[in-house]
Amino acid sequence: MKRWLKITLGAAALLMVSAGVYTAYVYHSVQTAANAMYHPRSIVQPAAISTLTTGGAARPAVTGNGSGMPNPAAISQFKPFTVLVLGVDQRPHDRGRSDTMIVLSVNPAEGTVLMFNIPRDTRTELIGRGREDKINHAFAFGGVDMSIRTVEHFLNHPMDYYVQMNMEGFAKMVDLLGGVAVNNPLDFQYEGHHFAQGSLKLNGTEALSYARMRFDDPRGDLGRNARQRELLKQILAQAISKEGLLKVKPILQAAGEQIRTDITFDDMTTFLTRIGPSLRQTDMVELKGHGTKINGVYYYIVDDQERQRIHGLMEQHLLTTAISP
Repeated sequence: MKRWLKITLGAAALLMVSAGVYTAYVYHSVQTAANAMYHPRSIVQPAAISTLTTGGAARPAVTGNGSGMPNPAAISQFKPFTVLVLGVDQRPHDRGRSDTMIVLSVNPAEGTVLMFNIPRDTRTELIGRGREDKINHAFAFGGVDMSIRTVEHFLNHPMDYYVQMNMEGFAKMVDLLGGVAVNNPLDFQYEGHHFAQGSLKLNGTEALSYARMRFDDPRGDLGRNARQRELLKQILAQAISKEGLLKVKPILQAAGEQIRTDITFDDMTTFLTRIGPSLRQTDMVELKGHGTKINGVYYYIVDDQERQRIHGLMEQHLLTTAISP
């Protein structure tokens, strides 16, 4: 009897050690993949004071915790934070342009996300370039750093983090998640795919085409932006689900060469395991403006009043203090 007890205990101990070794291996593999994606921005500085005015005087950027500085420790502190998502089409020997710019405001205490696009043709000053141009040109001229500084200036608000995603990496992520479900408001064909109106389940290639279509949409870039926000909302929901967490390793390994971010591995872990599961509501808003041509070039014009409105929405959303870790 004692011999069988020893064998049983020995087998149980071996299983426990094996499970521990495997867990450590998976953890190390995920950490290695996440570290490959980690690229801190060159300069972390206060958001530039924009041309937004109150009573005729420029007002400095202020975040929910009373600082005009980005807070790269916000996730680990469970504080509200902002993320700039850049969807970039890159080609050999070409830095590319940020065809997609989405701002996320995340409030862990409230369990809510505020999401909006900045249309690619938005006319604004490119910080570091010294002239006004389309906002998506900031990436072509100065990469992530110029894009972040320009967005901070435009919104009069700091960006705590960024995520830069090559669009091919986006397609791979969708496939690894098992596809993405969307509610398509418009029947259209694009790049050889037919997208019927109503509920659809898209694979990675289909999702990429769905996100890219622009000229056949009656709302143009605004319609495309709405589809992109819906896709990101659904992808985020799937990534933080129990099923999505089981696929973290292959997703990060596939995304390692396609995604860059200044979110550390520890903060990714905190978000996926502690903050993400508590997010219960995503509110999507639209940046209002109008199109016009200046010297023969099309621009999307957003006036100061609209920029103040979006700034106010962000401020209100980020007001709640941190939750307990």
